[in-house]
Amino acid sequence: MNIKKLNIKKISYEIITTLLLILIVPNIISCIRQPKLDSNILPRIQAEFIDKNKFDSSNIKDATIIHFWALWCPTCKLETSNIESVSKDVNVITIAVNSGSDSDIQEFMTKNKLTFKVINDSQSKLANKFNVEMFPTTFIYDKNQELKFSEVGYTSTAGLKARMLWIEKSGK
Repeated sequence: MNIKKLNIKKISYEIITTLLLILIVPNIISCIRQPKLDSNILPRIQAEFIDKNKFDSSNIKDATIIHFWALWCPTCKLETSNIESVSKDVNVITIAVNSGSDSDIQEFMTKNKLTFKVINDSQSKLANKFNVEMFPTTFIYDKNQELKFSEVGYTSTAGLKARMLWIEKSGK
């Protein structure tokens, strides 16, 4: 009986330790790798989406996710379904950095049944403006275009939705 109790304690300890590592360590790493921005206010972006529609960040009136990614980034590819899911409910602007032509990006989007908005940052001008050095990098701004969260690395659908919900609730 004592052996079973010891095994349950040991297994429980290992499960809790593993969960803590999975939840805490990536957040610590993300904090360390965060880009240093000149301001917490969303920089002005005037660009064209790959579908040729125009984008001007000064017209943003809702909380918005600005997500930097790249076609050559394996983690970014894993994360696309999360971005797609969140983009159905909230304003998401993605910026594909050094990812080829508009048609290369559109081909990837079509092949993977993705519909989120994409700006092609073929010369890294926007990535440089945001001091993005690692991919994926995600910034979340409130309706006043003030930075509330930033994250480097993989982010989950639940994590993104929770942050957006927190922004929405705290902004009222």
